[in-house]
Amino acid sequence: MSKLRRHLSVGITNNVETRNLDDIKAKTGNLYESISIIGKRANQINVSLKEELHNKLEEFASHTDSLEEIHENKEQIEISRAYERMPNPALLATQEFLDDKVYFRKADNDLFS
Repeated sequence: MSKLRRHLSVGITNNVETRNLDDIKAKTGNLYESISIIGKRANQINVSLKEELHNKLEEFASHTDSLEEIHENKEQIEISRAYERMPNPALLATQEFLDDKVYFRKADNDLFS
C-alpha cells in the first residue's frame, strides 16, 4: 500500500455518514463555499489516486499479451481491487475539511472595487 493511500484512508470508513451542515458551514461561514472547497479537494485526491493507479498498472502492460497472460495476472487484479475498496475521494476530502487539514483562502474582492 502506498504512502498516499495509507495517509488518506486512515480512520475513514467506506460508508457514507451523515454530517451536520452547521459544522461544514462554520468553517467558511457559507455552506456552498465549504462544499465547493470540499469538491475541489476531492478532485485533487481523485487525480492523484488515478495517476498512482495508472503508474502501478503500467508496470504490467505488455504489447504482446496472450490470452493466458491476461487471465493469469492476479497481482494486477489485486491492485485494482485495493483501489476499489478505498473510500470515495469526496469522503476523504470531507474528513480533511472537517479536521482542518485543507488550506483555502478567499480572493480579495476589494481589488476590483
